[in-house]
Amino acid sequence: MVKHKSVAVILMVVLAMALAPICALAQEKVVKIGALYPMTGRAGIYGLDSVDAAEMAVEEINGKGGVAGYKLELINTDSKAKPDYSVMVAKRYIDQDKVHFLFGVVSSAVGLALTEVSKQNKKIFIGTDHASTQLTVDKFQPYYFRVSNNTFQSMAAGALYLKEMMQTKPWQTMAYIGPDYAYGHDQWNELKYNLDRFGIKYKVVGEYWPKLFAPEYTPFITSILKDKPDVLICGLWGGDSVAFIKQATPYGLFEKTLFCSPDAGGNYEVMSTTGAELPLGLVLSARHHNNWPETPANKDYVAKFFKKTGRYPTYAAEGAYTGILAIAQAVEKVGNPNDTEALVKALEGMKISLPEDPEGFTSYIDPETHQIVQVQAIGVTVANDQFPPAKRMLGNWKIYKAEDLLPPKEYIEPRRKK
Repeated sequence: MVKHKSVAVILMVVLAMALAPICALAQEKVVKIGALYPMTGRAGIYGLDSVDAAEMAVEEINGKGGVAGYKLELINTDSKAKPDYSVMVAKRYIDQDKVHFLFGVVSSAVGLALTEVSKQNKKIFIGTDHASTQLTVDKFQPYYFRVSNNTFQSMAAGALYLKEMMQTKPWQTMAYIGPDYAYGHDQWNELKYNLDRFGIKYKVVGEYWPKLFAPEYTPFITSILKDKPDVLICGLWGGDSVAFIKQATPYGLFEKTLFCSPDAGGNYEVMSTTGAELPLGLVLSARHHNNWPETPANKDYVAKFFKKTGRYPTYAAEGAYTGILAIAQAVEKVGNPNDTEALVKALEGMKISLPEDPEGFTSYIDPETHQIVQVQAIGVTVANDQFPPAKRMLGNWKIYKAEDLLPPKEYIEPRRKK
C-alpha cells in the first residue's frame, strides 16, 4: 500500500513538471498588435522594412521584460496594398485574433479604409507610414494616431524651401506630377496652400496624374518638357519615384527643371536602386534619413537595423519602429492593453524620443489631431558611398522647425465641419 502511494506521488510530480511550461505559457500576458503591410510589388520594400523594424523594437522591449508585465506580439498580414482586402483582414484581427491595436500601413488609400474600421470598433489604429493629411484633419477620429510626418508637414517644409530658394535661384513657373489618389492630391493642394500663405507668387503650367504603380511615364515626361516649368514638384513614392527618375534621366529632364520631392522622394530606396545614375542636385526629403541627424541615437538605430537585416533602412522602417515604442509607452503608463480610452489619453500629447530627433528636440503627438510633430530636413543629392549600394545620399541640409510645419486652425476647422 505504501509502495503504491509513493508511485502515485512520483507520477503527480512528473506530471506537474511536464505541465509547468504549458501553464506558464498559458498565463503569459500579451499585447497583440495586428499589422498590415504590403510584402510584394513596388511597395514591398516598405512592408519588408516596416516588419523588420517593428520586430526589432518588439525584441528590444521584450528582451527587457516587456511592459507592465506584458510581452508584445506582432502579427503581420500582406495587405497587398488593397483597401478592401485590408479591411477584411482588420476585421478578422479584431473579431478572431482579439488584437489590442491595428498597426501599419503604407498606402493612404488603405489607411483611409482602415480608420473607418478603427472608428466603428473603437480599436486604436497606429498609423506608421501612410501620409494623407485627411486622416488627422478631414477624417479625424479619436482612435487613430499617426507616428510619422503627414503630407501637410512635408509640403509646408517644401514651400519654405522654395521660398528661400527664390533669393538665390529665382523661379516663376511650377508643375506637379503625383499619383491620382488621396495621397497625391493632398500633396499638391497643400503645397499650393502653403505657398499662398507664405506669400509666394508662382504660375502653374502643368499637372500630371499617373495611376499608382504606373509602368510607363514617357507621355508625362514629354508633356513636362513641353510645358517647361522652372520647378517640378513630384508626389510619387517608392518604386514609382524610382521608375520616373530612371525614365526621365535619358530625356535630360533634371537638367532643364529643378526637381523637388519633399515628402517621399528622399527615401533610401531611391538612392539604393539608382546608384551613380541618380542625378546630382535633386531636392528631396523623407520621413527619416540614414545620415541625418548625425546623433548617436540615429547612428545606433541604423547600425542595429543593418546588423539585423544586412541592408540599410528605408524611411518606412523608422515609422514602424516608432509605432511599437509608442504602444509600449502607452501600455506602460496605463498598466494594461485593454483600457482603450485610457490608452487614447496616454497617447495624446505623448513625448517620444526617436532616432530622427535632432539634438534638443523630442517628437510628440499633438492631442488635437493625433499627428506626431517632428522636425523636417530637406537636402539635395550629393556623391556619398557610405551607405552602399547607394552612390548618392542627401546633403547640404536645410532644417525646418516642427511647429512651423503644422496646419493652422483656419485650415483644420472648416475641414472638420464638412
